[in-house]
Amino acid sequence: MASPKAQTIGKQAKSDLPESVFSEPYNESLVHEAARADMNARRQGTHSSLTRGEVAMTGAKAWRQKGTGRARVGALSVPHRRGGGNAFATKPRNYTFKVNRKARRKALRAALSVHAQRDSIAVLPAGSFDKPATKQAAEGLAKWGADLPTLIIISGEEEAAAKSYRNLPRVAVVSAHGVGVAEIIGHRSILVSEDALSVLEARAAEVTRGVEA
Repeated sequence: MASPKAQTIGKQAKSDLPESVFSEPYNESLVHEAARADMNARRQGTHSSLTRGEVAMTGAKAWRQKGTGRARVGALSVPHRRGGGNAFATKPRNYTFKVNRKARRKALRAALSVHAQRDSIAVLPAGSFDKPATKQAAEGLAKWGADLPTLIIISGEEEAAAKSYRNLPRVAVVSAHGVGVAEIIGHRSILVSEDALSVLEARAAEVTRGVEA
């Protein structure tokens, strides 16, 4: 099986992609689970509303039981009355759930491999930006023919590249150390710097027994 390749921005030749990372068969249920875990981890879970017993409402009877010509009425704090509490009040909660390390890495490899199979991934050579240059970044994406939205994955030291891409419409810039499966499969194309590629390779590597990941 031929080693997966990707277009190199600014060059004619293609770059080799690590076969151990970009040749993983797609597992829909596993990728879905990892993506859902990523999105759930971003939820603050600080939503809160008042129940019937928590609303600031008088306990006095609104009007007498008989003689008014109106229906009998009980407490004003019931959910179906204006100003009453919620029947099923939302309370602060934690939405995160655990995905095993081995499964999480396999899902990351599968998500990256999809882009390699679709030829929707490109590599940004090291040292492409000595200083921020948004025009140069836009021209590079246009020449490559990137489908939007595009995800730019860079290392933490590539500040000039980050500033070059971050103001482009429908382009997101993330660190290779923090990018998740949800972001990778949520974009139609991805651009990975050479430095970030080594970080992704380390993050997506198979877990070896006895070796701490």
